[in-house]
Amino acid sequence: MHLLDRRHALAFGVGALAAAGLIGRRLEAKIAVKEVPPPKFPIEKGASLRVLRPAKFVQGDETLWVANTKRFTEATGIDVKVDSESWEDLRPKTAVAANIGSGPDIILAWQEDPHLFEQKLVPMDDLANYLGEKYGGWFPVAKHYGTNAQGRWISLPVGGAGSTMVYRKSWVKQAGFDGIPSDFPGFLELCRALQKIGRPCGFALGNAVGDGGWTDWVLWGFGSALIDEESRVIINNPKTKEALLYAKALFETFVPGTLSWLDPSNNKAFLAGEISLTTNGISIYYAAKTSKDAALQALADDIEHGDYPVGPVGYPTQGALVINAIILKSSKYPNAAKEYLRFMMEEEQYAAWMDASIGYWCHPLAAYDASPVWTADPKHAPYKNVMRKALPQSWRGRPSEAAAAAKADFVVLNMFQNVCAGKMTPEEAMADAERRAKRYFKA
Repeated sequence: MHLLDRRHALAFGVGALAAAGLIGRRLEAKIAVKEVPPPKFPIEKGASLRVLRPAKFVQGDETLWVANTKRFTEATGIDVKVDSESWEDLRPKTAVAANIGSGPDIILAWQEDPHLFEQKLVPMDDLANYLGEKYGGWFPVAKHYGTNAQGRWISLPVGGAGSTMVYRKSWVKQAGFDGIPSDFPGFLELCRALQKIGRPCGFALGNAVGDGGWTDWVLWGFGSALIDEESRVIINNPKTKEALLYAKALFETFVPGTLSWLDPSNNKAFLAGEISLTTNGISIYYAAKTSKDAALQALADDIEHGDYPVGPVGYPTQGALVINAIILKSSKYPNAAKEYLRFMMEEEQYAAWMDASIGYWCHPLAAYDASPVWTADPKHAPYKNVMRKALPQSWRGRPSEAAAAAKADFVVLNMFQNVCAGKMTPEEAMADAERRAKRYFKA
């Protein structure tokens, strides 16, 4: 676990970001909000807080989160310690904290994970309803993750790390294409053409929490899913086989080694010039744009972002990696925790955080469509609607303990791994995924 020292981060990070021109647009924001009185959270005497959040993929994310936390402490006198955990380790750390009832007061948890521990969480209807009313309403995917089956808010969606197709425009042009094709057949043709000229693509096929989500895009794009609307397991069907065969064809164009790739791997491969195309958040562009290396700065000019192609189902099927703030009932200071989250989600802090992250975390509240980050650079724009159009990771069912457990167990991703690696036929992989999923979804 990496413990962030606020003073060190502020001294180092904010200055560097200001020099790069990535902060300082706070006063330019023209975000329409409704004047709504904030809920009153009587702060507990002697309150202090611990926050656990995912490690940054763009420095501005972490730097501004810590800077905003410092502002909260200065405004309230409440000391806050922020811990940052690797993406792969955040989920087990969340489970341990929830189950033993000690550790962080607030966790920025993944996806459906709050639904694993619903009975151990502080309800947040008052805070979520206030923010929704003030900031133009929550996007559907945010409500999906934030509320339980009864419509009560059990977590607060803070943002979503969404992906686009990230590519080298000069190499794509060399392969004979002007951009990313809009359909699955055209996209496969592009990947084959890139491989032919020695510029392969590469998507993560290890147990990557975020970047492994491209397999959902393919599965849903062929009209299949792990479960249906009644949470019945339906993965073993002909449309899943089509998805697996398509993914195997894509995999044959990948650079070697993707079966072991975790979330940082494709970033490193792209920046090293080993791949021409991947699916990722804006972190690759961010790293190149803010680098002091002239070669990487030149690379930034060649980076473009494009929408995911649409599969036979006929509509966009990408998801978003959503972080949901939860407050554990074991916390001695739940009111202080709510006040901290309110403060962090208000325009003065939130818009600056998005700006410093150049949109890596996309907003869950409609009013933040007007954040200046989306017009500061044309290459940011494809990420603006990540949360607005994202499908939830439990598609087509509701979030639940079973959905969260199946996602944590990489049931769908492992199915694709097995076929791409040649370990199983599509039929064997579907049957294996069905068997594993039924451990969680009881008939």
